Amino acid sequence: MAQGLVLLATLLVFSNDVQCNFSPEIITDLAKVLMDNYCSPEKLSGMEEVISTASSNTEILSIQDPSILASVLTDGVRSTIGDPRVKVTYDPNYVPAAPPRIPDIPPEQLAAVVKGTVNVEVLENDIAYLKIQHIIGEEVAQKIGPLLLQHVWDKVLPTSAMILDLRYAVSGELSGIPYIVSYYTDAEPLIHIDSVYDRPSNSTTELWSMPTLLGKRYGTSKPLIILTSQNTVGIAEDVAYCLKNLNRATVIGEKTAGGSVKIDKIKLGNTDFYVSVPVAKSTNPITGKSWEVKGVAPDVETNAEDAIDAAVAIIKLRAEIPAIVKSAASLVAENYAFEDIAANVAEKLEALVASGEYNMISSKDELKAKLSADLLRLSGDKCLKMTDNNPVLPPMSPSPEMLVALVKELFHTEVFENNIGYMRFDVFGDFPQVASVAQIIVEHVWNKVVDTDAMIIDLRNNIGGSTNPIAGLCSYFFDEDMQIVLDKLHDRSSSTTKVLETLPELTGRRYGFNKGLLILTSGVTAGAAEEFVYIMKKAGRAMIVGEPTHGSCQPPKTFQISDSDVFLAIPVTHSDTTQGPAWEGAGLAPHVTVSANEALDVAKDILKKHSLGQN
Repeated sequence: MAQGLVLLATLLVFSNDVQCNFSPEIITDLAKVLMDNYCSPEKLSGMEEVISTASSNTEILSIQDPSILASVLTDGVRSTIGDPRVKVTYDPNYVPAAPPRIPDIPPEQLAAVVKGTVNVEVLENDIAYLKIQHIIGEEVAQKIGPLLLQHVWDKVLPTSAMILDLRYAVSGELSGIPYIVSYYTDAEPLIHIDSVYDRPSNSTTELWSMPTLLGKRYGTSKPLIILTSQNTVGIAEDVAYCLKNLNRATVIGEKTAGGSVKIDKIKLGNTDFYVSVPVAKSTNPITGKSWEVKGVAPDVETNAEDAIDAAVAIIKLRAEIPAIVKSAASLVAENYAFEDIAANVAEKLEALVASGEYNMISSKDELKAKLSADLLRLSGDKCLKMTDNNPVLPPMSPSPEMLVALVKELFHTEVFENNIGYMRFDVFGDFPQVASVAQIIVEHVWNKVVDTDAMIIDLRNNIGGSTNPIAGLCSYFFDEDMQIVLDKLHDRSSSTTKVLETLPELTGRRYGFNKGLLILTSGVTAGAAEEFVYIMKKAGRAMIVGEPTHGSCQPPKTFQISDSDVFLAIPVTHSDTTQGPAWEGAGLAPHVTVSANEALDVAKDILKKHSLGQN
């Protein structure tokens, strides 16, 4: 059945429930008003049938309370078209309000009115505060514009940031929207702000920014915060929505009421019933959507009473951000392991700040996410990023029993069929008691696998750690008389190069160079684990089986950015690249590529075939 007929049926059912007595002409008049004035006529299909059916209905129903009838009509319309803004009221004493006019009063009295209706302050840290309860239209603006400039605008224009308080803005004129928006945008190019469709005239008006204004513009670079509440309604919502989607303002507070750009209160025939109808609708040219009914969602949600404090905090943060980003750029330029990339990243990062890319940041978390994303995009290095300041723990002196338990927890060993050794560990530790720990590892781990005929080292879940143990670990897989330079690690921040060489003396026995060695990898294998794989693969000492490694970095250093509580992780060291690219950022490709889940079985099969003399 047509939607309009559903409306009629709903109204009649509700009327019977309350035993009403009213003339069907009320429904007819209501339907006519909606058809001629409602801003979304596509929702009113079938209304002609409603009019016809209601007009032919001669049944007279009794009614005792006209307010109940108004409520019934309201519920019926809302349930049918799904618009909570439509409301029927019984108003026998209603007098339509005349358009507000400013009387011809002396300028000094008019100035007192302006100062009494617009709240303006300059807060600490050179922040302007402007509270508006009614958004004036073009006609009024032209008449009192000079007074607004003198008593309001000229006070806030020199400030470094502004809070525009619309939490109590409940009325306004459509023609005032371009005025307010234009003061926060540039003169050129002109900006299409809004499109407003008017149902009674079946016409659409485009609102554009204004090329000329009375007084100077606030501009586009200084922070602008708009405060909203659940009471912010109508034209003020449009202003907030426009400036938000132009990325000119940050909205803080509560979701707005979801009103309309224009609601008319229209009399139903010769009765004392009226229907309030949204007769126009707004469509934002940027989003293609409207704030009406749904309201304007804040960028930063908080209770309305807390909105000013939140705004001040964000403005203070934004004042600090350029220095923070520039300091981060300098730290990268001076310390990042790859000098040429470092200079390029630093230059482009500063250019992003100058271009306003960081102007709309509202929290430290947003800053960290944005800066990390830019560092990754500019450098291609996922290790160059914002980080937390993890405090350095004091050195521990565990007992021998604790060290034994720790080693057993960190290492897992087995001896498989065909005398194949297996050793898994998931982190490269850095123990202060090197000698004592080495002896424990030899006794409780190494001696279980050192006499095997071949070995599998499982690094599929190894996330890295310290590079200090790497030279010693590698040395176990080379003969005593083999003195080999494993790698050279250049530290940019200290301008030093650390040479990793096989050690002439080790705790326990060597595994030697000739027995088979396979290393298992996955996309998790990172950092120091990749350095170990890189060395063993480059030296031709091990076959790598599994997935390409993570492509991480040497252990980064943490730097505090200026005096802020923001910290930056910078890889300052890279492997010797004189013989070609190393593994940092790119990862290492295995000799035999299989899924991580299959790697162990494939490695066993390779060693089994080798032991049988098969290729």
